[in-house]
Amino acid sequence: MNDVMEKTPATAAGSQHPAQREHKAKFLLYLSGVSVAFDGFKAINNLSLFLEPGEMRAIIGPNGAGKTTMMDIITGKTRPDEGEVFFDGDIDLTKHDEADIANMGIGRKFQKPTVFETLSVEDNILLALAGQRRALPALFYRSNAADMAKIGEILDTVRLSDRRQDLAANLSHGQKQWLEIGMLLAQKPKLLLVDEPVAGMTDSETEETAKLLREIAREQSVVVVEHDMHFVRELGVKVTCLHEGSVLAEGSLDHVSSNQKVIDVYLGR
Repeated sequence: MNDVMEKTPATAAGSQHPAQREHKAKFLLYLSGVSVAFDGFKAINNLSLFLEPGEMRAIIGPNGAGKTTMMDIITGKTRPDEGEVFFDGDIDLTKHDEADIANMGIGRKFQKPTVFETLSVEDNILLALAGQRRALPALFYRSNAADMAKIGEILDTVRLSDRRQDLAANLSHGQKQWLEIGMLLAQKPKLLLVDEPVAGMTDSETEETAKLLREIAREQSVVVVEHDMHFVRELGVKVTCLHEGSVLAEGSLDHVSSNQKVIDVYLGR
């Protein structure tokens, strides 16, 4: 498990020291001193979070802790009022829109799967390969042997090889989640943001999803937002607990879950 610095001071705009830029380059994702308010309510409050290349991180916390807003900021849906948000060393995400950021290699999976249910599992992956999920132009795209091989690799990864020709509508809820993860993998992201991936899954699907994400994390960095503490333990990764838009505790699950503040505001409820 990667050791990440607990605190890094935010740098005033326009006054970056070369050493600070070098420090920033160590991380795939770098959030420092990030804040954003909506109608006077601070959804994110001086948040700092650092993710190394090849790291998987679990994000936990009560409803309203800022987890979704944090992901909105990373993906360009929301712009912070202050703070730094950098990706892959020197890319300032606050200067790019959602489409740009997706093309840079940040893929996001929401809690509810959004697959094309009237198409086959294979064609769902093909759409992601060919048209970045723009269905109409991708439907007229002719696949080649390399595409078919890549689709096969992705379906092996997401446990859907034996469902390749089945309609996506006929998959279980958990399998639809895996298919959407496969569609994101088809776009070769450097960072995957995954929101509550095991909500509504069976116990066996939950266990398999933990294995799946650990396998993906060998190639890509992954941020998982989750409430299921058993699943978080199965991931076996560093945990960040958010509360009121800030980091409340960070470390192993045992370390975080024994923190009295975390127990008071989240786990003890």
